[in-house]
Amino acid sequence: MKILVTGAAGFIGARLSERLLERGDTVLGYDNLNDYYDPTLKDARLQRLHAHTGFSFVRGALEDRDALDAAFAGFEPQRVVNLAAQAGVRYSLQNPHAYVQSNLVGFMNILEACRHRGVEHLIYASSSSVYGGNRKLPFAVEDSVDHPLSLYAASKKANELMAHTYSHLYRLPTTGLRFFTVYGPWGRPDMALFQFTRKILAGEPIDLFNNGQHTRDFTYIDDIVEGVIRTLDHVPGPDPLYDAMQPNPATSDAPYRVYNIGNNAPVQLLEYIEVLERALGRKAERRLLPLQPGDVPDTFADVSALQRDVGYAPSTPVETGIASFVAWYRDYYGV
Repeated sequence: MKILVTGAAGFIGARLSERLLERGDTVLGYDNLNDYYDPTLKDARLQRLHAHTGFSFVRGALEDRDALDAAFAGFEPQRVVNLAAQAGVRYSLQNPHAYVQSNLVGFMNILEACRHRGVEHLIYASSSSVYGGNRKLPFAVEDSVDHPLSLYAASKKANELMAHTYSHLYRLPTTGLRFFTVYGPWGRPDMALFQFTRKILAGEPIDLFNNGQHTRDFTYIDDIVEGVIRTLDHVPGPDPLYDAMQPNPATSDAPYRVYNIGNNAPVQLLEYIEVLERALGRKAERRLLPLQPGDVPDTFADVSALQRDVGYAPSTPVETGIASFVAWYRDYYGV
């Protein structure tokens, strides 16, 4: 297939593009290569992708409607995976306008391009952050998600609502994936595992918010990508069991789905740190701090809907995943 992947220089986008190329798909990557984190890491990911003959790349922002339309017109994708977004809960408190431009205006441009170009299926990144103030665990796609705790979370919930509108009005098949704390080799430097590893190796203290009592459904990158590909290949139709008198937020009488994609096995942050310490062969100096604004105490994905519909089955324990990350980190940075 011809697949457009936005955010192709990002953590998930690069690994997904690699897997699609390995199976024989033709991939157009689209990314603005911004400096939210070190662009040289993004460049290194792209260099690996350019080794594949089926890969091409366009530099552009989602909010640049003309550039995005030109990419669609030139490539004519059959399916689209929209992973480009302004990420980060904490950064959304500092620069909220960036989230409006990328995650709302940009996603609007994606929807319009998919509508007018007859795209067969749009997959887009949502986030576990949409569960916000919910405390019932595990988080299920059937739950209400009307209490976001950050603008980032609100923008991802808005994406789901916007996608449903296009699925309803134009019969555009859309699938939203609520990612749960993705980690692994080639990860994002702003994520906890990356920061903890750098600081422990440098002999610097690490900050553990909520006194390290967080639990997170840490999900290894390869498990995530396997789930994305299975979902990409499974084009949704109207749910024959959908009942408008008792609506299920995750399905519709339109070709629309929302799924959790996580490990279904939450780990306390303190335990995660202990696994990392063993992989590094060093102990961390810990600073215990209170819960930060915008953060949620716990995440735990109910992935039964994704298991039922596409056979999703995450299989990587944190010990294996962290060891793989540490081996990559030491090799990439020479430490």
